[in-house]
Amino acid sequence: VQLVESGGDLVQAGGSLRLSCTASGSISSINGMGWYRQAPGKQRELVARITSGVNTDYADSVKGRFTISRDNVKGTVYLQMNSLKPEDTAVYYCNVNGYSWILGDFTSWGQGTQVTVSS
Repeated sequence: VQLVESGGDLVQAGGSLRLSCTASGSISSINGMGWYRQAPGKQRELVARITSGVNTDYADSVKGRFTISRDNVKGTVYLQMNSLKPEDTAVYYCNVNGYSWILGDFTSWGQGTQVTVSS
């Protein structure tokens, strides 16, 4: 199972970015999909996640600014980030769990995409 992320960039405070993550490989089904981030010197933290039933959960720090969504046909999860703040600067990682006909139950991580917000 492979995850390919894109969309990270350098943006000014108040700007917007959209991250994408596409899963591919021996995937039978995808359950949860989510985004985490890790800033320098800090632990990786949950940003947002979405279940197969499209229930969503957000970190308090991004509620009202970020929106997670998924396209089950494409196997892609998106993170629309608006009103970005310098404290949103981090490497963003995609996380997907599901079932593979080769691996069984799996949890995979993307390679990470850098988001930098300048003040």
